[in-house]
Amino acid sequence: MGPHPAVAAIRLAVRRVLHDVITECRRNAGPDRPAEAARRPAHTAGSPYAEAGTAGGSRTALPERPDTPLVLVACSGGADSMALASALAFEARKLDVRAGGITVDHNLQPGSGLRAAEVVTRLTAMDLDPVEAVAVHVGREGGPEAAARDARYAALDAAAERHGAAAVLLGHTRDDQAETVLLGLARGSGIRSLSGMAAASGPAGRYRRPFLQLDRQTARKACLVQSIPVWDDPHNIDPAYTRSRLRHEGLPALEKALGKGVVEALARTAQLSRDDADALDTWAAEAELTVRDETGRLECAGLYALPPAVRRRVLRRALIEAGAPAGSLFARHLEEVDRLITGWRGQRAINLPGRVEALRQGGRLVIRQS
Repeated sequence: MGPHPAVAAIRLAVRRVLHDVITECRRNAGPDRPAEAARRPAHTAGSPYAEAGTAGGSRTALPERPDTPLVLVACSGGADSMALASALAFEARKLDVRAGGITVDHNLQPGSGLRAAEVVTRLTAMDLDPVEAVAVHVGREGGPEAAARDARYAALDAAAERHGAAAVLLGHTRDDQAETVLLGLARGSGIRSLSGMAAASGPAGRYRRPFLQLDRQTARKACLVQSIPVWDDPHNIDPAYTRSRLRHEGLPALEKALGKGVVEALARTAQLSRDDADALDTWAAEAELTVRDETGRLECAGLYALPPAVRRRVLRRALIEAGAPAGSLFARHLEEVDRLITGWRGQRAINLPGRVEALRQGGRLVIRQS
């Protein structure tokens, strides 16, 4: 008798990702150098990542398979990530992969250190190695949710570099994807935001999300039938957080009004939007080469002739290149800069995040730091 359908589903999703990671590592290693050398970070000693603080449970030695890729699972102790960890541990035994785990202690709740230590114990019991807890300080920039996310990804990046990991698995599900799309709609964001989370993202596709086609209940059921203890983060039901309100109030209201299938439809919208956004980004990269003069400045006449969706992408790329933080550039910023091209009435320079300013001079769009 085979495993429970929920367990089979999560294992298949992870197996597919691991096969992709193995294939990519072998391809990147090339014929003349071992896979481990191809994966080893270029900066170790003296790297800012080398000084990241860790606590509790890092095992003393890596498995004796140094020529195989290491895949880490980011695990909070919740149902999604514990199901992911169990599937990684199971599949790694059958494949040429080393499997480890990282849990991030955000220090936002009493007893968070003890919970992180419990997660380390559970991951270690699954025979994952290395396993460690990483404590972080969460700032305030961008709000509590964004600040916690930034601190978490910084810690995961550091851990991946420190251990030379080929990939880090994240437990985002189809439900998380639907919530991300709705949050983008609420902000009035463009098509890139509506495309939600990518199956692979980060430096060299470091972050992998095997569960984007699975719902949250499948992961929870997989933990239940395997008797895997899970921790339900109280922040996930705290109405003070936007995503929590959307999860427990917004999406249920939509399903009540529109019927079942809203989550699946939003996930499909994300994939279609991602395909369109990728195509437009490619178009914009090619178009940018045609609208710059011999000194590299953007020509307003050439920009004006581009379709609006392509032109705004060219402008966004130029603003980021000049130093504007990508996460702080919103639609309203791009609309103001776009009006320098399409509605020129002698406007003054426009001040943008990152102390970047944009102004029109002699038929050229000048973007620089002020």
